[in-house]
Amino acid sequence: MWDDAFPSFLIGLREGLEAGLIVSILVATLVRAEARSRLPQVWTGVLAAVAVAMSFGAVLTFTAASMPQTAQEAFGGILSVIAVAFVTAMVFWMRRSARSLSGELKEKVTGALAMGSGVLILTSFLAVGREGLETALFLWTTAQAAGESAGPLTGAGIGLVLAAGLCWGLYRRVLKINLTKFFTATGAVLIVIAAGVLGYGLRDLQEGGVLPGKTAYAVDLASSIDAGSWYSTLVQGVLNLTPTMTWLQVVAYGAYLVVVMTLFVRGVRDTPKPAKAEASPAREPKAGRPVRRRPVWVVPAAVVAVPAVIAGLVVALSRPKPAGDQTVAVSDTECGKGFSAPKPGRQTFQMKNTGGKTSEVYLIDPSTSAVYGEIEGLAPGTTRDLVATVAGGTYAWRCVPTGGKAVTSKAVTVSGGGAAKPVVPVSEQDLAAPLKAYKAYVGQGLATLAGQTRTLADDIHGNHLDKARTDWLTAHRTYSSLGAAYGTFEDFDQKINGRADGLPDGDQDKDFAGFHRIEYGLWHGQSAKDLTGPAEQLATDVAGLRKAFPGQDFDPGDLPLRAHEILENTLQFELTGDTDEGSGTNLATADANLAGTRELLTVLKPLLTTRAPRQLPTVDADIARVQKLLDAAHDGDHWTPVDRLSPAGRQQLNGATGQLLEDLAPIPDLLEIRKSA
Repeated sequence: MWDDAFPSFLIGLREGLEAGLIVSILVATLVRAEARSRLPQVWTGVLAAVAVAMSFGAVLTFTAASMPQTAQEAFGGILSVIAVAFVTAMVFWMRRSARSLSGELKEKVTGALAMGSGVLILTSFLAVGREGLETALFLWTTAQAAGESAGPLTGAGIGLVLAAGLCWGLYRRVLKINLTKFFTATGAVLIVIAAGVLGYGLRDLQEGGVLPGKTAYAVDLASSIDAGSWYSTLVQGVLNLTPTMTWLQVVAYGAYLVVVMTLFVRGVRDTPKPAKAEASPAREPKAGRPVRRRPVWVVPAAVVAVPAVIAGLVVALSRPKPAGDQTVAVSDTECGKGFSAPKPGRQTFQMKNTGGKTSEVYLIDPSTSAVYGEIEGLAPGTTRDLVATVAGGTYAWRCVPTGGKAVTSKAVTVSGGGAAKPVVPVSEQDLAAPLKAYKAYVGQGLATLAGQTRTLADDIHGNHLDKARTDWLTAHRTYSSLGAAYGTFEDFDQKINGRADGLPDGDQDKDFAGFHRIEYGLWHGQSAKDLTGPAEQLATDVAGLRKAFPGQDFDPGDLPLRAHEILENTLQFELTGDTDEGSGTNLATADANLAGTRELLTVLKPLLTTRAPRQLPTVDADIARVQKLLDAAHDGDHWTPVDRLSPAGRQQLNGATGQLLEDLAPIPDLLEIRKSA
């Protein structure tokens, strides 16, 4: 529960601060101006925003649909730009009001606000609305991933309460300061906040495809700054500055800040001394015409009721059909019984195995066999949900019972807009050419390794231990660059590159062998006599692996998996220093692992280019970033030990590797061998 609560706490804190800072300053402005009668308008806007956010959350919770990511980003961006416009207008109203500090201030404020209660309502609504929608969407997706809602809701609640406390502190503080200083200070603060909101909004519009340049980064500190840390959360919440910003964001942020702040400061400096103003006559109602006042509860009730009613209608109209109508039958002899053309959008199909064999089930495009959704291992007599996004096109079910032949249902046509993204299946035949190329790479690497380990054994036998240390690293890097084949090496990997962890006597255990056994001895003062046996055994084992490898079974499905697993192990072992037996060369091993990953991606590139053309440039950029950090950690043959990296350097390397892993993660799914192919 608490693992799911912390991310929600941070989002609640950040979104609460973004919304609360503007509202608290707006409320303080009205209180200082003795215009408390206008406060209900502010709270009405806040209430409306909360009602919209909660209604949006209800729609997400009680229907299978959600706002598309691009639409959400575009909507948030538009709200941000509108909010900046209103906040900017309010800032300059504050500056003008600072010219009158006498008894007529109340009158001037009232006059300035007389442009309509809708302005105050809309300003507070926009300040809270975007953050409320983002929070609702985040909590919904977090709860879906966690499988429970208690943790995310608890964390978000604590974050929002803390944000409210911080904003209350700001409100109490500004009530105590000089009125002129108050207008000047809060105006300047709002300009800085608005600049960040503008940059954030433009980024949303880029992500939503409304504006170009979403990958043209001017600032990219994602590898050196933890975006989920408390300090980063506070900076993002208060200033809307993120570790990664595009050129459009930076230019807009700087231009807005310079232009608006300059005009604001110039207006403050040029403020004339207050002149005595004539009292404005109050407008009296005409005689004989009674004043009809609207009950104060009408508007607040309406702003809550309208979103709730709309949300209720959406839920009622888009509720899934009864379970019986949604069931699609699967058996050994028929597939997709009960399936009819669904409506476009996100759909949930209840797949029931009515046969006697466990089956794989796929929703496919029958013309290309591209997969929209799948269930693996649907046992006889069981029912499981398959969720898929449906757009215009043709669809069919393909069922593959264990030990039986694939059965494909009759195709149906769905009319409508939108675009679903199916995965073109991969067969063993598709992976045959990449596997052949990679096996050739490994075979050549093992031939090189056999010569290097023989040289290492000769160094130790001749008592040339300094040379042995250099040759040990050369050989170990060669072996580490063959990472995608480790699962094929069978028990040779444990003999060649096994660790002391788990052995009864650790580093002194008689079964401790291979590269790490020799590393321990070379860097812990052991003699050539002590190391001759392990070195000879290593050379023998490598020669045995080289001979056995051509006949070993290399599962082609391992190639896509290793694209992610090699660097996953690097982050877990090499970059933590866990595998260091004294040489301090873990970063050299990480560098070799990166080279092996690059080679693996090279052989998989033809398959990835047609399935994820945008993924490869991102991965290439990630690899270049990690490579640059590793290159900076060595000079010639000397590598900086992991524990001697600066805290910032270590964090930067871990962050860059983590980002690379995140971008590599989709590859196993994209290139998974599916029986439906």
